[in-house]
Amino acid sequence: MISGVSNVWVPVEDMERALAFYRDRLGLAVKESSPQWAELEADGVRIGLNGRESVGSSVDGGAVITFHTDAIEDDRTRLVGEGVTFTGEVSSYDWGSVAPFKDSEGNDLQLYMPPSG
Repeated sequence: MISGVSNVWVPVEDMERALAFYRDRLGLAVKESSPQWAELEADGVRIGLNGRESVGSSVDGGAVITFHTDAIEDDRTRLVGEGVTFTGEVSSYDWGSVAPFKDSEGNDLQLYMPPSG
C-alpha cells in the first residue's frame, strides 16, 4: 500500500553543479553530501542526487520533481533571472498551475501552484 513519498532521487552528471542548483537556485537545505550522493530537504521530503555511472549513463529519463509554490509567476520570474531554463510557460488547469523547467543536469522539474479559492 502506498502511503506517501519515501524519497526521490535524481541522476546527475556533475555533483557540484547539481548541488549548487538545488541549494542556491531552489533554496533547499543540504543534509549530506559526497562525490556520488547528496541529500537535500524540501519541506519534509528528501531529494537524493545520485552521481551517474560513467558507463552506460544516459541523459534521457530520470525523475520529475514538482515543487509547491503559492506564487508561481513570481518564482518563475526569479528563477529565469537566475539563469534557470523553463521549457514552457505557466499552464493553468482546474487542479492548479504548473511551470516546467530543467535542473542543471537536464532533469525535468515543475513548479506547482494549487488553485485558489
